[in-house]
Amino acid sequence: MGETADDGFPRLRTARLTLCVPTLDDSPALLDYAVRNFEHHARWSPPAPPNALSLPATIARVHSIRSDCEAGRGVRFWFRLNAAPNGFVGAASLSGITLGAFRGCTLGYHLDVAHQGVGLMHEALQAVVRYAFDDVQLHRLQASYMPDNARSARVLERLGFQIEGYAKRYLFINGQFRDHVLTSLINDALPDAEQLCTPVV
Repeated sequence: MGETADDGFPRLRTARLTLCVPTLDDSPALLDYAVRNFEHHARWSPPAPPNALSLPATIARVHSIRSDCEAGRGVRFWFRLNAAPNGFVGAASLSGITLGAFRGCTLGYHLDVAHQGVGLMHEALQAVVRYAFDDVQLHRLQASYMPDNARSARVLERLGFQIEGYAKRYLFINGQFRDHVLTSLINDALPDAEQLCTPVV
């Protein structure tokens, strides 16, 4: 189960990481992460908006992240190494949270290029999946990856995500619409499913 930070937002802890919803004070560290990883992430990411690599744009992004979390639309966890807590090494998001009969969302994630290959993303996403299923009580997580993104495919497979389909020209990434593999993970232990999935009139 997750815990609540001093600002009332969720926080998760693992053996090596602390995952939190960023505050305005985190904006310089978030900008540093974005600048440091811009070229690497561009291969797998939608186009960045104008002035994305600026402090004002980063501050606006933090406001949006916190607003979405407060409204229950999504949670974006940024994570720090417990041994080096001043900077960020990655993020994972639960976006487009929909309750009612669906009770699901889309899982997204990215990692600092300097910290790949040591299991940090798997560790972080294990905690995020537990939070989504146990705390938010979602039924379904969806995630997609480009067919040539072997790292992403392995991460999702280790977590138990199952391939459900192949979407042609699914998202505009790195200059063109690109195919994606569609996967999902189902929460088979959802408690009181009928009560949770019945909308309140």
